[in-house]
Amino acid sequence: MPSVRDLRDRIRSMKNTEQITKAMKQVAAAKIRRAETLQKQSRPYAEALAAMLQDLLANVGSIDHPFMKPGKTGAPAGVILMTADKGLAGSFNANLIRVGEGMAREKPALVWYPVGNKARNAARRMPQETIQSWTLQVPDKLAAAQEIAAKVSDDFVAGRIGAVQLISPKLINMMSQRPETRQLLPIEGPRERSSGSGPRAAVEFEPSPESVLSRILPKYLEFTLYAAMLETDASFYAAQLVAMSNASDNAKKLIDELTVQMNNARQAAITKEILEIVGGAEALAG
Repeated sequence: MPSVRDLRDRIRSMKNTEQITKAMKQVAAAKIRRAETLQKQSRPYAEALAAMLQDLLANVGSIDHPFMKPGKTGAPAGVILMTADKGLAGSFNANLIRVGEGMAREKPALVWYPVGNKARNAARRMPQETIQSWTLQVPDKLAAAQEIAAKVSDDFVAGRIGAVQLISPKLINMMSQRPETRQLLPIEGPRERSSGSGPRAAVEFEPSPESVLSRILPKYLEFTLYAAMLETDASFYAAQLVAMSNASDNAKKLIDELTVQMNNARQAAITKEILEIVGGAEALAG
């Protein structure tokens, strides 16, 4: 049985751990509000950009853009694996990496473009090639998204990769963040409108739909990656908030259990001393 001193040291250590987890919980709660605000502010632009892209694709007679054409036959697929830079967020990073590892087992011919330090470390352990890596926590995420989009689009147009896929988290709610796999390149054609949707106003594009499309496709790719980075940020802080909350609760429970053990050990030591004193007194009296 541990001594009273050992139990007291463990309680002190657990109290320090509880203070750290509470502080990290407060930091995550503050940062997730800012991340959610940025994500909500970018949503109207993303919806308008997607709607404009569908209108363009529906009005273009012939689409002559590299992003709309199939990639080079036999070229490996490029995968953008997006995770957080740090851990202490439960299974958040592990779930995303697990999806990437499953894809690597199914398709040995892959090229990795990791975003986030955890994704970079995971890509180094995989047998496939890693072209370039980026960190998620950068001052200007839009500039980083433009750099990533330029790199993967150049490799796609040059034929070094045959497609571009994105593995990133989708924020369902504060308690759930689900990995999501999307194909970025080649961009799929226009989706069929549902029968329940109402008529849409005619839109004129100047100088031509083809010219506008050639300009909007790179912007669409850049903003898709930018929105994914914002959602990864929000998902990470949500996962970290839950993980640190659980860690604080577990630390409190463990402190209570250790306190009971320390009191029992201290009472046992006192009882033992009393018995020794009583035994010694009886021995002298006898």
